[in-house]
Amino acid sequence: MTGGRKIAISAIVIAGLAGALAAVLVAIHKAQPITIKGAVLSEDSDPQKQLPLADVEITGTDGSTVSRAESDSSGFFSLTLRRGLRRRQPLTLHFRHASYQPLDLNEFVSDQIYIVRMVPIIHETHVQSDHPDVTVSNVRVRYSVKTTTEADVGSAVKTFQVANVGDVPCKGRHPCSPDGKWKAALSSSSLDAGDGNEFRNARVSCIAGPCPFSRVEFEDLSRGGRKVDVSVRNWSDTTTYLVEAEVVHPMVSDLVRESYPVIFGRALNFSLPLLAEGPSIEAEINGELIVFPLGPDLYLNWADCHVRVDKDQAQAYRCELKPGYRFK
Repeated sequence: MTGGRKIAISAIVIAGLAGALAAVLVAIHKAQPITIKGAVLSEDSDPQKQLPLADVEITGTDGSTVSRAESDSSGFFSLTLRRGLRRRQPLTLHFRHASYQPLDLNEFVSDQIYIVRMVPIIHETHVQSDHPDVTVSNVRVRYSVKTTTEADVGSAVKTFQVANVGDVPCKGRHPCSPDGKWKAALSSSSLDAGDGNEFRNARVSCIAGPCPFSRVEFEDLSRGGRKVDVSVRNWSDTTTYLVEAEVVHPMVSDLVRESYPVIFGRALNFSLPLLAEGPSIEAEINGELIVFPLGPDLYLNWADCHVRVDKDQAQAYRCELKPGYRFK
């Protein structure tokens, strides 16, 4: 067999393998399920009033199978279609919510972001003068956060000596001077702030003796806490050190804070920090001031509320008025 024929046969084999591999990859790609994503909003000419819609039931059908999903508090939905469905195939999407008109969309499977706007159902209100809508006004949000305050207790002072005789060769007997030449001494001391107290601004200093020939070997001062510890090495005559710190008594209490929600159309929006506790909404209902605690179920008799946790861990709330209520 000539060299040219061998090359030709090798090229044919390689091409066949490449074709087989491509066919396998295409088959694998087709077998992967396709997920379409989007968001559901309320229809309004004012973009500020296009509110995210939660709990919208979404179904998608390609004529043979049905996929289901539900929008979250931000209006986001993710719908996973059946395996084997290819892009550009026809797809019908159904959107259902009790307070909005049904919406059906005839689409094609694609990678696009599906932004869907639903038209609210106009509820008939009582037109009689003795049955007007209930007004909601002067809305405020109240919550509490843990805060720590410190009561000044006083200060703590303590001296201690590091006794030693200078100019004595070390001869390898521990402890020695940093260069290993002179005999040294080690001495430690500590302070205790007392039960429930903590130190602040702790510091240590040499106040007597040949201070240049001594140094602090260990100190646990900067973190605060109930106790501070100090250890000093001295390789000359006796030195005296001073340890000082302020003593405080930490106290944890609840700090009540207020914020004002932003109202767009029939919805109010506000966010709370991660550590917020006991949120409630204070509002005037037909002129009467009432406090509504927001429990785990986020129940209000005049609005439907949802909450989501953002990337910065803030809690974002949205409450939409129920029929028969309006913001003043």
